[in-house]
Amino acid sequence: MAGRPSARGMNRLIREKSPYLLQHARNPVDWYPWSDEAFERARTENRPVFLSVGYSTCHWCHVMARESFEDAEVARLLNELFVCVKVDREERPDVDGIYMTVCQIMTGGGGWPLTVLMTPDRKPFFAGTYIPRETRHGRMGMIELIRGVQRVWKSRHREVLRSAEKVMEVLRSACAESPAGDLPGERACRAAFESLAGRFDERYGGFGGAPKFPSAHHFLFLLRYWKRTGEPRALEMVEKSLEAMRRGGLYDQLGRGFHRYSTDARWLLPHFEKMLYDQAMLSLAYVEAFQATGRAQYAETAGEVFAYVLRDLKAPGGAFFCAEDADSEGEEGRFYLWTESEILETLDPVEGALVSRVCGIEKGGNFLEEASQARSGRNVLYLARSPEEVAGELDLSPGRAREIFESAREKLSRLRERRVRPGRDDKVLTDWNGLMIAALARGAATLGRKDWAGAASEAARFVLEHLRDGRGRLLHRYRDGEAAVDGMLDDYAFFAWGLLELYEATFEPRFLKTALELADNTIDHFYDGREEGFFFTAADGEVILLRQKDGHDGAIPSGNSVMMLNLLRLSRITGRQDLERKAIGVARAFARNIEQTPSAFSHLMVALEFLAGPAFEIVIAGNPGARDTQAMLDAVRRAFLPHRVLLFRPQGTGSAALTAIAPRAEEMKTGGGPATAYVCRNFACSRPVQTVDEMMGLLGVPVES
Repeated sequence: MAGRPSARGMNRLIREKSPYLLQHARNPVDWYPWSDEAFERARTENRPVFLSVGYSTCHWCHVMARESFEDAEVARLLNELFVCVKVDREERPDVDGIYMTVCQIMTGGGGWPLTVLMTPDRKPFFAGTYIPRETRHGRMGMIELIRGVQRVWKSRHREVLRSAEKVMEVLRSACAESPAGDLPGERACRAAFESLAGRFDERYGGFGGAPKFPSAHHFLFLLRYWKRTGEPRALEMVEKSLEAMRRGGLYDQLGRGFHRYSTDARWLLPHFEKMLYDQAMLSLAYVEAFQATGRAQYAETAGEVFAYVLRDLKAPGGAFFCAEDADSEGEEGRFYLWTESEILETLDPVEGALVSRVCGIEKGGNFLEEASQARSGRNVLYLARSPEEVAGELDLSPGRAREIFESAREKLSRLRERRVRPGRDDKVLTDWNGLMIAALARGAATLGRKDWAGAASEAARFVLEHLRDGRGRLLHRYRDGEAAVDGMLDDYAFFAWGLLELYEATFEPRFLKTALELADNTIDHFYDGREEGFFFTAADGEVILLRQKDGHDGAIPSGNSVMMLNLLRLSRITGRQDLERKAIGVARAFARNIEQTPSAFSHLMVALEFLAGPAFEIVIAGNPGARDTQAMLDAVRRAFLPHRVLLFRPQGTGSAALTAIAPRAEEMKTGGGPATAYVCRNFACSRPVQTVDEMMGLLGVPVES
């Protein structure tokens, strides 16, 4: 891929598929993609390497590009000294992961854009994030940095190399595998709960102060902790947070879907990019909150997010695109923000007055410019109050206020669609698609939405047709007809998770079969047979400095935690104890890290909660089209039973595909009578039952009369 630059003002990136790299293909910087060619040139010419990592929907990546990479003087200086390499973090999370770890070691923080300077053998000696063109506010500028490196590379070359070696020593130490410890148990789950409770924002929900990230995996853990222990505080934290996020500017009140994070503690002022993984994880949290509480508002929010994804992020062929940008027309949030006059000119007087009160519209604007914190004159729409709360102020009934508000919302939505839309990153990533498949499938099973199950099935088919090779191995990225980049742990873990959820939404055994194949493949190529757990990259893949093995969660759950739960579920389905042993090995691999920061492993706690149980294996046998069969299946799928697996054994001759995977289901039949449920608890089965009430009683779930 890395050929010579074009003669028409384009660099090597023009031949790449990543939208982020293509955004930089016309920079005057002589960019290379991540490639052996780049590092060979650096070695031959004894040049340092300038590595820049970002992603296409990143606001500060755009700012740094405009200030520096599109600037002729900065480009000239970069080209004279460095071999310059540009990486899309979403396309190469392995490269991003290792050098982000370096940045965190060297600076105590991280983020994007990520800037790393390294020797020709890829050893870093400087790391940072956003760098302005000129030095300002105590932050070194790009021109000063380049000139400083130019001096030391020539005059103190040996020092630079020694510095890089010292960084490598610290990196090796930081990434060194701790010996496997004892299996974390209930104490670890309690410690994680207490840690989250200690950081909980009592006023606004969420954890910590600004900036505030949604971190949906915290909610998934807390719901399970509440279910097992009855601790009311756990459920309170979930509900307070989910309600506040839905009402805040973090949520797109017109087009639906969640922005990436809030720059303030109130969930009011977002960074506006919309990521597929956030839509997946948050919609899953809202579905589970509905299962746990029965409150319709959570199901409605999940449905709105799904509608947004299916409308704006669905790719031809059924898979899902990555993200939508924060910026449009060169400005962050321009598509989403409103002046008071725009609101009042678009709506009639009653609508304008209602929307202004409900959505917190201010004449001077409620949106603060991030750099200056000055009011911008523009507003983020959020739900300061409900239409029903405002109704009396405008002499309206609550019902009429709601009708007017929804009508006004539609008017504003139509007007907004005439604006220039933010850019869309149209890569298809296996791991993020896996998360979206899991969320859609769970929503479909819980709420009886066959269309969501169909959308999840389409996406799974696309991945299997376009992102799985002849050996059964996954690839990471698809775009513009090309699948590339060897699959990493998250691809296998998240896609297998999606397939497990898709089985429960459709009861098609082929999804179970493929999930099991992927789990075995992951064990074969990623599992650490010495210290347990899974490496991020395959044993036969490219090694960038060293192989990482990580269990803590970031914006999304870790591949290790998701694969641990996958293996536990597959073990209960198949009866294969080797899968459970591998799952326990994952928890043992990170036991010492969990002791230090338990809430950093909240999704691994989800798996530990499953292991703590009691876990149920449920097999329902019956006629697929019969009402009694459907009633049993619906009752189980609607209930919040996170520590269970569910199999459906169709009556008659259509069960061979299932029993080949789950041999114990062979004997679980109806005997030609009504639908029959077999409820097993940790492999010990109760007598078969033939009513929903009896089945739910065995599961410890009261049935509403």
